[in-house]
Amino acid sequence: METWIRIISAALLLFSLFMGFKHGLDMVTGKSSVLEMFAKWNINKNGVQVLGAIGLIATAFLVFPKTFVLGNLITAALILFMMVQFLKAGDRKGFLIELPFFLLPFLLIYLRHPLVQATP
Repeated sequence: METWIRIISAALLLFSLFMGFKHGLDMVTGKSSVLEMFAKWNINKNGVQVLGAIGLIATAFLVFPKTFVLGNLITAALILFMMVQFLKAGDRKGFLIELPFFLLPFLLIYLRHPLVQATP
């Protein structure tokens, strides 16, 4: 059973790393679609870049077991910020799309880092 949990945790971690890196890089480089979305919330390019840098740092934290929980909490906070912005703009569909991504960091924390040994 422990092996399956580690495999699931590793797969979810890889997915989270991919998504965090992809979206963080899109934000830092100022991809036009990202800037348009944040412009609806009155967040300028510099703000988007700062949020992207925070997201990339949080993604890097996921790699290391000692900073794993902190990285997941920062990621959840960034996603929660976006969910609130979607609700303020009246975009329930955007909110619902972000919901599973908001829950993912908490699932990862529950499953623990795949490289950490279980305590006896």
